[in-house]
Amino acid sequence: MDEQQTNSDGWSTTSRSGAISVRTTEQGLPLGISVDPAELRRDPGGLAAEVLRLCKQAANRAGLIRRAELEAAGMSGDMLALLGLPTSEDVARQEIAEEQEYETEPRSWLRSV
Repeated sequence: MDEQQTNSDGWSTTSRSGAISVRTTEQGLPLGISVDPAELRRDPGGLAAEVLRLCKQAANRAGLIRRAELEAAGMSGDMLALLGLPTSEDVARQEIAEEQEYETEPRSWLRSV
């Protein structure tokens, strides 16, 4: 499972392996990216896709936390819907879909028998 941390410097999310981490704004724009040197040997498209996935995940989780803060402050459901902030179901659905697409096994010319 990925980790999520927040502070005044932005939102930090780390891949399951811990080899890639990103720090983003609440909207998911990257402020910093940390990549383990071994990950630099990966296919560049795959590495970029993983960084983008982590940025989107950070934005979704930040939106969920912002929604909870606004609900606690008394904002109505109609107003929250207009803001477009994700619900916990939205975030869970997105993360499950990404989990199914995320490759957990290394690519190899060997196949299962």
